[in-house]
Amino acid sequence: MWFDRFKTPIGLLTVAVDASGLRYVLFENNKHEPTQVGWRCDSNATREPREQLLEYLAGVRKVFDLQLSLAGTDFQQRTWRMLGQIPYGDTWSYAELATRVGSPKAVRAVGAANGRNPLPIVLPCHRVIGSNGSLTGFGGGLPTKKWLLELEKVG
Repeated sequence: MWFDRFKTPIGLLTVAVDASGLRYVLFENNKHEPTQVGWRCDSNATREPREQLLEYLAGVRKVFDLQLSLAGTDFQQRTWRMLGQIPYGDTWSYAELATRVGSPKAVRAVGAANGRNPLPIVLPCHRVIGSNGSLTGFGGGLPTKKWLLELEKVG
């Protein structure tokens, strides 16, 4: 696993890639921190995801074009891939996400999968909000979620 840490308008981010693609986007404080044993710092290996994230955070990029390396249960991966279908500038409720995943009664399970999303921003879990329009939990913190939604002119 190769990684790089860099400053952004929302704080320090870490990106990590493996031979299959982008594996993690990490905030300074993560609830579900992956084990980083054996990771090697390599800004060349992580150049593309770093540049695309910085472009997004500068308001230049709206869609990511990266090879992803997702590791999780089938349900988690279905949920994470569906996050990638939420259009820039739009939001879905957890109930809507659960319905689109094909499990309309699994709102809590979708919320749990959303909370373990290893690629926040790239797979935009910040675009998932409460059914009443409230901003709910986000690994980067609610101020970061609000900032990202404002960047996209949502909230």
